[in-house]
Amino acid sequence: MQSYSHTRHSVRITVNPVYLENQSIPEDNQFLWAYHVRIENLSAENLLLRKRYWKIIDALGRVQEVWGDGVVGEQPNLQPGESFEYTSGTPLPTSSGIMAGFYVMEKKDGERVEIEIPVFSLDSPHEVISVH
Repeated sequence: MQSYSHTRHSVRITVNPVYLENQSIPEDNQFLWAYHVRIENLSAENLLLRKRYWKIIDALGRVQEVWGDGVVGEQPNLQPGESFEYTSGTPLPTSSGIMAGFYVMEKKDGERVEIEIPVFSLDSPHEVISVH
């Protein structure tokens, strides 16, 4: 399993995507992935996860953008040294794609910072790879 990690503003984001073979229907162009995210507060400040933004791009270059409050129905409040983990998923009409995005975190003083989520690849065993 491929792991993707990025640290910004003393927050480490690690993402592990997994292709869900048993829930995908390739003959109907339905491909499903789960992704597990770990958010680690490496700073000396309390951080509240307010919003998320995802940009999902399928193999044909079609873009879907998703904005929302918190993650999986929560707005975790991370004290220094704490972490939060969750699993979510995304469907695609193609056998591969990429995801990227950011979280909007709020400091105790009300300042908001964007924490980049590392770009990660969504690859299924149904992806046809050609060498040029």
